Amino acid sequence: MEKQYSLKDLVTMKKPHPCGTNEWQIIRMGMDIRLKCTHCGRSVLLTRREFERSLKKVVGSVDENDESQ
Repeated sequence: MEKQYSLKDLVTMKKPHPCGTNEWQIIRMGMDIRLKCTHCGRSVLLTRREFERSLKKVVGSVDENDESQ
């Protein structure tokens, strides 16, 4: 079963980031997927295949109002 995800979704990955969290926000989608760490703000670029392999679950989406603050 394929997990459904879209731009601005919060996702949990299998391996944590070195800062200690495994919560990420999808900030770019295309052939590659760019993720932004919700804790430290760093971003990483993964191929779609790498992303889908290491995706644990989709938590939800971010509201536009929350992001601008």
